[in-house]
Amino acid sequence: MLQPARTKYRKGQKGRMKGAAHTGSDFAYGTVAIQAMEPGWITSRQIEAARIAMTRYIKRGGRVWIRFFPDKPVSKKPLETRMGKGKSPPDHYVAVVKPGRILYEIDGVEDAEAIEACRLAIHKLPIKTKIVRREGHRI
Repeated sequence: MLQPARTKYRKGQKGRMKGAAHTGSDFAYGTVAIQAMEPGWITSRQIEAARIAMTRYIKRGGRVWIRFFPDKPVSKKPLETRMGKGKSPPDHYVAVVKPGRILYEIDGVEDAEAIEACRLAIHKLPIKTKIVRREGHRI
């Protein structure tokens, strides 16, 4: 699973997902991409599941880029624990995603194959997304 290498002394706060994404909203590498349509938290397990779905479909042809990273710790208290006693240690990590953010990019395969791989990956994600193509690139 993806998680930060160094997380010393820090338990994350909940925060807010307000506004649209400015960074990471344009193409950087590929020709077909998955773009977020609504805000949400995506766990490292969901990121990995979508990546595996894409790479399995394209059968090691082409290349997949993951354009976001789960750097926010989420703590969870054990079951049947009474209230209080402080904040628990981090349980898992999530990526905070805002609308407009490019999540995955794919290149090196036919467009129809790339779109189908993206469609399979979208089913693994907990937010609404859409498949976008780079400007000037035909289907």
